[in-house]
Amino acid sequence: MPLRLDVKRKLTARSDRVKSVDLHPTEPWMLASLYNGNVHVWNTESQQLVKSFEVCDLPVRAAKFVARKNWVVTGSDDMHVRVFNYNTLERVNQFEAHSDYVRCIAVHPTQPFILTCSDDMTIKLWNWDKKWSCQQTFDGHSHYVMQIVINPKDNNTFASASLDRTLKVWQLGSTQPNFTLEGHQRGVNCVDYYHGGDKPYLISGADDSLVKIWDYQNKTCVQTLEGHSQNVSSVCFHPELPIILTGSEDCTVRVWHANTYRLENTLNYGLDRVWCIAALKGSNNICFGYDEGSVMVKLGREEPAMSMDVSGKIIWAKHSEIQQANLKAMGDTEAMDGERLPLAVKDLGACDIYPQTIAHNPNGRFVVVCGDGEYIIYTAMALRNKAFGPALEFVWALDSSEYAIRESNFSVKLFKNFKEKKAFKPDYGCEGIFGGYLLGCRSSATGLAFYDWETQELVRRIEIAPRQVFWSENGEYVCIATEENYFILKYSAEAVVKARETKEGLTEDGIEDAFDLVGEVQETVKTGRWVGDCFIYTNSVNRLNYYVGGEIVTIAHLDRLLYLLGYIPKDNRLYMGDKELNVVSYELLVSVLEYQTAVMRRDFDTADRVLPTIPPSHRTRVAHFLEKQGFKKQALAVSTDPEHRFDLALSLGELEVCLQLASEAGSEHKWRLVADLAQQRSDLQTAQTCLLKAHDYAGLLLQATSSDVNNSQTIKVVTTDAPARGTGDVSYSSQLSIRNIADCLLYWCLLFATRSLDGSSSEWRTYLPSEMSRIVGLWKAAAGEKVGASLADPAQYDNLFPGLKDAIKAEQFLENQRKPIPATATPTIQSNHERNPVEEMRAAEESGSFTYIPTAQESDTTKDAEFVDAPQGGTGSGLSRPPIDQAQLERELELDLENVRIEDNDTNDVHLDEEDLLAD
Repeated sequence: MPLRLDVKRKLTARSDRVKSVDLHPTEPWMLASLYNGNVHVWNTESQQLVKSFEVCDLPVRAAKFVARKNWVVTGSDDMHVRVFNYNTLERVNQFEAHSDYVRCIAVHPTQPFILTCSDDMTIKLWNWDKKWSCQQTFDGHSHYVMQIVINPKDNNTFASASLDRTLKVWQLGSTQPNFTLEGHQRGVNCVDYYHGGDKPYLISGADDSLVKIWDYQNKTCVQTLEGHSQNVSSVCFHPELPIILTGSEDCTVRVWHANTYRLENTLNYGLDRVWCIAALKGSNNICFGYDEGSVMVKLGREEPAMSMDVSGKIIWAKHSEIQQANLKAMGDTEAMDGERLPLAVKDLGACDIYPQTIAHNPNGRFVVVCGDGEYIIYTAMALRNKAFGPALEFVWALDSSEYAIRESNFSVKLFKNFKEKKAFKPDYGCEGIFGGYLLGCRSSATGLAFYDWETQELVRRIEIAPRQVFWSENGEYVCIATEENYFILKYSAEAVVKARETKEGLTEDGIEDAFDLVGEVQETVKTGRWVGDCFIYTNSVNRLNYYVGGEIVTIAHLDRLLYLLGYIPKDNRLYMGDKELNVVSYELLVSVLEYQTAVMRRDFDTADRVLPTIPPSHRTRVAHFLEKQGFKKQALAVSTDPEHRFDLALSLGELEVCLQLASEAGSEHKWRLVADLAQQRSDLQTAQTCLLKAHDYAGLLLQATSSDVNNSQTIKVVTTDAPARGTGDVSYSSQLSIRNIADCLLYWCLLFATRSLDGSSSEWRTYLPSEMSRIVGLWKAAAGEKVGASLADPAQYDNLFPGLKDAIKAEQFLENQRKPIPATATPTIQSNHERNPVEEMRAAEESGSFTYIPTAQESDTTKDAEFVDAPQGGTGSGLSRPPIDQAQLERELELDLENVRIEDNDTNDVHLDEEDLLAD
């Protein structure tokens, strides 16, 4: 049977002729060197050109990543090797390596070496740690050396292909080849090593259109692959899959089975001749270089063929070999999250087919291996064959004795106890099947259809394009994962039975009430498992999460793509595997899962019984879950995080708990929040205490002026303490609220030292006009000499401040009337906006009840100035003028007016008010 490897094109990059390609081992990058002298780096995920190097004006025939140095090394037809830093795009080095075209570069996997081969018929070894000195030259070929490749199993040997029709195998340190392989009738263009440890094979392609496979230990040709109609330009043993890839100038890439040498597939992307092929260990991505661009495809599944049963026995396939490991054998070894487990591996033997998937049945007694279009069921312990047959897909039912296979797009067969029970054809075809509590069939026409395993009756058809379907162990929940999101559904077996009995709710799409939507999440599920009512999964950004009750909890952030194997409740650990068949684990407490499951089922008796078994370090996570479910009181009792408990207590209005937590934290922000809660509860005494501890003087002032709780004492505290906390303006407002104008002036003067004074004089013109002169003096000092000279002092220029003297008299008149008034007198007191203090002062003067007494400062100013008029043109300053040289002044004026033309003056912007001009 064929391998049936799916081929998915991931990148098509059109460009000039591509002479070599390479894949970065960690970044999603493809490197392509072009015939026009450029080198491009493409992001294979975004399909964007991310980096470009202009190497030279001649073809660049070789380019390789050196990931450990962040380099790209190129070889071109100008006979030079160049080294670029692909992060900075800086050229690190260049040197002339050969006397003819550089054909190929090979990077040593561990040593600071590169090998280059050329049309000058030589191979050279370069050491970058020794300033790129040439360590060794390998002579022996009699024509162009087209390609070199280092043996992945022995890094001290390498092979070369030449147009002299030979392959040679060399040893580092020896100038002579170990041996030569001859057999092609024309020049050999390409060579590659087999990566597995079971076969000492080389592969070569030549201008005779043939591909030959060699045993380099016996020095014999073991197979010749015929099929290409033109020169074979590139060959590749895939490092992971059992396939051989060959590219030719006949515009095709052919995929051959590495064991049977059968032609599996032929790829032609319409980009003309194929020049190069590159594959990467640990990846199923393969890239090809053509005349008109480059292409990257993904062959098959990257998910490893691994499976774990309920007891902790793990089976995986390493190529065609089946191996087993037992977690119980680790004993009391303490496992750390994310660390590789030191498992003892046992070989079970070789499989008759190439395993692409492995899966245990629910009870773990049997394991099925699928691949090459066939399935084989083995006993899990001894790997004895129980059943086999052709199948495109295989799935287990929740009943361990039942399974189903998909024979074609129209036929599904069901088996019980290894005997065929029923074959049926789904109504709209079947392009995929899913196991579990119900049998799922995917169709592009109608979506997903669920069938009963016993009767094959349609249960429900859902218009969705599923990629994976996961059933919980009890069949109550199912997760349907698509390309972009996943849905959690609850299955009602009672509703299905009732509908079949009463014939109500039956439609052509099945039973309407069979499923209820529980939740939808916009995440891509890579792998998933149910543990109780919790769905554990890995997503597209390598996070390990679980979904329960509408909440998504992140267990860990993974550093690479891992695949879920299973969960062992006894160990409280979740086990996962990677592409390299390493096994790691993460802690996941079964008590936490049981508690969350009990809460979801509203079984609070069980939840209360499980809660004491949850360690304190995990209770905050449980509290967050309870909060999401709406059980905030229970969350407050469970949580151990002070911040979370404070938030919960605040939302619940638990004032005493908030006071305790705020006192323990000593946070001003928390005290403010508690003060707000106390004010909402009308507990103003507590609110005042909280505001004092929060140093919220603005809040204290607001509460003191709007309530009768210690208002005078509170205002006194605000007045004395606020300036020290940098809130002198609040202190000023508190003094102003009790009409303590003199102290307001003191605090205002303190503020002058740190802020702008413009606008302050108007404040004092209103409240304390007698101090305006002092305020203007401070303003002048703060404004500087130039600006200060333009500010008029009211004491000197009384004519610029009309009404100021009446305002000063009114101030003295009101000062004599200022006294505390009880609140009970409010109805009989005239409002301030209805009074005119100046008129009241004048009436008092006329009646003789008030006599204005000038202040001492005002008397001194009057004697000195006698209300001097405002200065005009700088005169009256009292300063003597320096003598003026009239002759010098006239000379300067003549120079200024020498080239002035009166008719050039623009008078459009001059506007004269004729009436005002005549009035003057």
